[in-house]
Amino acid sequence: MSDDRQPPTPVTPPSAGPAAPPASRADAPAASGAATPADRPTPLSATELPTLRRPAGPPKKPTDNRPAGVVAGWIIRGGSGPCYGLMDENGTEYAVYGPNTGELRKGDFVSLRLTARDRSVDCGPGIPMRVVES
Repeated sequence: MSDDRQPPTPVTPPSAGPAAPPASRADAPAASGAATPADRPTPLSATELPTLRRPAGPPKKPTDNRPAGVVAGWIIRGGSGPCYGLMDENGTEYAVYGPNTGELRKGDFVSLRLTARDRSVDCGPGIPMRVVES
């Protein structure tokens, strides 16, 4: 008994175009190794981009340059006041007293002008500070 079926022929996916013929001597780049302009994209600039070097060390001056007394951080105990909890960008926790500050929600990122205060009002854990009225 003979089988008249032929093995399936491979089908190329539609996204793949026909295979390019091998390069002949006429298509090959010149002996100097330079490619023809059609073989490479045209550069956008005639000069190379500068390469940044690794810094020799940390900056000698602060790079955020906030005014003295201004602390930036996240509210960790919020509400309508007058007491709030603030965690600054360095992880220092402040117990902030601000009777006229208004609503600060937990998770808000704020920059507040603070000054030291006594412990006459307990605003919870942290360095006791008072919001300076502007």
